[in-house]
Amino acid sequence: MIVPNRQPRLALVLGSGAARGWAHIGVIKALERAGIRPDLICGTSIGALVGAAYAAGELDRFEQWVRTLNLRDIVSLMDFHLNGGMLKGERLMSFFQRHFMDCPIDALKLPFAAVATDLHTGQEVWLRDGSTTEAVRASIALPGLFSPVWHQERLLVDGGLVNPVPVTLARAMEADIVLAVDLNTDILGRHLAPQSPLKVRSSVGSAWRAHLPQALSSLLPAGEHEAEPMPSLIDILSTSINIMQVRITRSRMAGDPADAVIAPRLASLGLMDFHRAAHAIEQGIAATEASLPNLRALGLVNTRR
Repeated sequence: MIVPNRQPRLALVLGSGAARGWAHIGVIKALERAGIRPDLICGTSIGALVGAAYAAGELDRFEQWVRTLNLRDIVSLMDFHLNGGMLKGERLMSFFQRHFMDCPIDALKLPFAAVATDLHTGQEVWLRDGSTTEAVRASIALPGLFSPVWHQERLLVDGGLVNPVPVTLARAMEADIVLAVDLNTDILGRHLAPQSPLKVRSSVGSAWRAHLPQALSSLLPAGEHEAEPMPSLIDILSTSINIMQVRITRSRMAGDPADAVIAPRLASLGLMDFHRAAHAIEQGIAATEASLPNLRALGLVNTRR
C-alpha cells in the first residue's frame, strides 16, 4: 500500500539467467536515461551480481570490464575442480571483492538483498546483511557449476532454484512499485540441438572444451557413434536449467506479480556466453525502451527524474 504524502518506493528486481544477466546492465542504463532510479534493488544469481555492482555505485566501471571479456579472460577467473561443482568460485569472487564490492551490504549506496537456496531444506534464503561478496557468491552457486557455500551454518546454492525473479523479496523490503527483469521468457528449447557424430568430434577443439580439465572432458561426449545424435552435455545442462527457471518464474510471478516486467530477447545467448556482453547489454536497452510506455503509465518516467 502506498502511503499518502510519501514518494512511492520503487524496487528493481533482477532475475537469474547466467550469461544473459549482462542484459541487466542495459536495462539499468536505459532506465536511468529515462529518469527512473530505483530506491532499492534485489536479485537472484547473476541478477544479484549486477545488482550489487549497481548498489555499490560501480556499474559504469563494471560495464567497462564485462564489455572487454573474452574466453581467455573468463577461463582465467575459473578454478576448476569436481568437488561440489565444476568451479569453486573463489577466484572469481576474490576478483570482484578487490575491484568492485568489498563492503558490507548495509554500507552500499542502495538497499540491496540477494536470494539463495538452502541445499538441505530447500528453503528460500534472503541475504540482507553481512558481506556483499559472500551474499553474491551464495546466490550465484548454480548446482553442478559452482560449489555450494557455507553461510551461517547453512549450505547455500543458487537462488534461482526457488525464486528466479524475487518479487516477493522486494515486497518484503517495503517496495510500493516493483519493476522486474525476466531474462528467460524466450529461451525454452533454443539451445537444444542434436549433434551428429562428425559435429561432436569437430567440437572437441572448441574454446570451452580446450580449457576444461581432463577429468571434466572425459564426462563430455567423445564422438562415439549413437543410434540417434544426442545434444552435448552442456546443451542438456543449460536447457534443463532453462526449463526449471521458466517454470518456477511463471509459478512464482503468478502468485505475486510485479507491477511491470522487462523481458529482453536473449534466446541467442547460451548459459556460458559471458564473452558476449555487448549483445546482452543492447538487448537490455532495447527491451527497456520498448517498455517505457508501460512505465510511463505507472508514473515512473516523469516523476522520478
